[in-house]
Amino acid sequence: MSNLTKQEVKKSVVYWQTVAKHDYETMVGLFKLKRYSDSLFYGHLVLEKTLKALVVKNTGAHPKPIHNLSVLAQDAGIDLSKEDREFLAEVSKFNIYARYPDYKLSFYKLCNLEYTKPRIEKIKALFKKLW
Repeated sequence: MSNLTKQEVKKSVVYWQTVAKHDYETMVGLFKLKRYSDSLFYGHLVLEKTLKALVVKNTGAHPKPIHNLSVLAQDAGIDLSKEDREFLAEVSKFNIYARYPDYKLSFYKLCNLEYTKPRIEKIKALFKKLW
């Protein structure tokens, strides 16, 4: 990772936070439309971009171009509970399940209201906690 100037850090953090907020609104909208698997995919994006903002803020360097939330949290140097770390590992899978055809249909079938609602609520809570 390369070191950034203070101005570059500020600009990068604002960028990641702005796109995370946009994806948060998309996640909420998709959930309201009952597009549950898509809302969880966007939930992953929300947390990914929030963690990338924290990586930049806490390290002064660009985040790795990865989607693994657990690694990003570690790179950001943030202290999370075991429950939060386990949840990040679960949400990281949504990126794969919603994207690749081998998993997409089974994930779509899994994502009913009962499965999705508590996970969306946890994503919202973690987003607010990390913010």
